[in-house]
Amino acid sequence: INSLEDLQGLKMRIPGLGGEVFSRAGGVPVTMQVSDVFTSLETGALDATEWVSPYNDLAAGYHTVARYYYYPGWHEPGSTLETIFNKEAFEALPEDLQEILLAASEVMNKRIHDELTARNNEALQTLVNEHNVELRRIPDDVLQEFRRLSEEVILEMAAVDETSQRVYQSWKAFLDGVSAYHQIAEDAFIEARNLPLN
Repeated sequence: INSLEDLQGLKMRIPGLGGEVFSRAGGVPVTMQVSDVFTSLETGALDATEWVSPYNDLAAGYHTVARYYYYPGWHEPGSTLETIFNKEAFEALPEDLQEILLAASEVMNKRIHDELTARNNEALQTLVNEHNVELRRIPDDVLQEFRRLSEEVILEMAAVDETSQRVYQSWKAFLDGVSAYHQIAEDAFIEARNLPLN
């Protein structure tokens, strides 16, 4: 992918809102069972796939049928883990057991996130250094168009009804605030850490 033109007609497994954005950019989003992705890449029924992370991609063997690995994941910063409880069953539990389940869920979320961060690093190195997968950055003009289209989709969703508008306004206020903070916290830290040594 060198330009927006390269997206035209590109068949990619990408569901949900990311798929809607991809479609508006000229791509062909495909939703399919995970079990069909490898064969679809192998046969050419798919040109590309959006998947979880290097660790999961390596385990799925996608490197044997897809030579290029594009970043950043413009449609999501990473996976979100969740634990779902039946509300009635949860509320029927004694309060101490409810607290135990909530605490255990939080601990497992953090543990899995931390473990995958470490494993993703190892897997990415394996993909690039042992399997000769080519790491490529999505060009800025493509990322800018994805961002423009993403905002278009989000605003359309926000306009659906009053509840959607309230959710959007709450989300947007938080996003604006946290983005300002991240510029002087995480972003600035990474920039400082990457300064050349004299």
